[in-house]
Amino acid sequence: MLKTIQGIGLVVGLIGIGGCHRVQLKLVDASVQKPSNVALYFTVTDKKGEPVGGMTADKFKIYEDGKLISSYESQQTILNPEVASIRYTLLLLDMSGSIVESGQTPLVQEAAGVFIGGVGEQEKVAIYAFDGRAELVEIAGFESGRGRLAGGKNRLSSWKTEDPSTNLNGAVVEAARLLTETMESSEVPLRFGTLVVFTDGTDRAHRATSNDAVSAVRKAGVMAYVIGLGGEVDAEEMTRLGPDGVVHVEDQTSIVQAFSDMAERIHEMSQSYYLLSYCSPSRAGRHELEVEAVLSEEEKGKLGYNFDSEGFEPDCDPNDKPAFEVGSLKKAKTAGVKGKTNQYNQ
Repeated sequence: MLKTIQGIGLVVGLIGIGGCHRVQLKLVDASVQKPSNVALYFTVTDKKGEPVGGMTADKFKIYEDGKLISSYESQQTILNPEVASIRYTLLLLDMSGSIVESGQTPLVQEAAGVFIGGVGEQEKVAIYAFDGRAELVEIAGFESGRGRLAGGKNRLSSWKTEDPSTNLNGAVVEAARLLTETMESSEVPLRFGTLVVFTDGTDRAHRATSNDAVSAVRKAGVMAYVIGLGGEVDAEEMTRLGPDGVVHVEDQTSIVQAFSDMAERIHEMSQSYYLLSYCSPSRAGRHELEVEAVLSEEEKGKLGYNFDSEGFEPDCDPNDKPAFEVGSLKKAKTAGVKGKTNQYNQ
């Protein structure tokens, strides 16, 4: 059974323009290049702050200087976001003595497999584990596609806890560092990072403080979620470590479902990103661009952007790859989408 925890950091994002009855659009980045190509990368969420996926190009209206541009003239199209963005998710597993000695390793292994299968084949996912040691242990490196956990299954099933303590804070600090290094090593212009932490307790090793862990996640600029198991987890600490969503699993029989739901959430959010490209009819001067998303007559929302069309010419192809500057956005945090704090009861 899934319930919302009251008073433990329930977070539902409604970030963007307009009030609670409007669709929310938030700009991530923009590209303007000759001959007359304009492309906007943005998120769409509904009036409840939930991600909106599956919108087609005809669901968007484009205005320049307040005047609607014909879709035939603009040739507006939705491009595959992968031409300009890459997404990394690091799943951090608590494999300390309390997990292994209680016989939960097979469940964690199954849950990790379900998680990888649920986030989508295009997401590059890595799995790392920790116990009381200072260093993380790689279970599976950043890969995409169905074979992501092939070698990692054996590493999990044969896991040997070397230090039964729990280096939770230190592990989060190291995981945030790994995500940052991975994103910054990519040559793709827009990089997105997500950290999902699974733990059944609080930090016992004291190699790093809670503030160290929270600061590391914030500095990395990534989304952060926590799946907490059992009665020893600290609800306040979970919320601090997982500002974008927390799940509390009271019984181990719900572990797999919790991982599945978390993966679905991440996949839904990734589908709420749109790369809208069109050919501008302007040929000189600066202009105010507005993009309107229309879910229904009652549910609409806009975002604005100013651009310079000096030197624009005809013969534009909206399918051309946008010219986002590599390195201009080192880490792009998911915009306008937040998670919920949930609890699973047996």
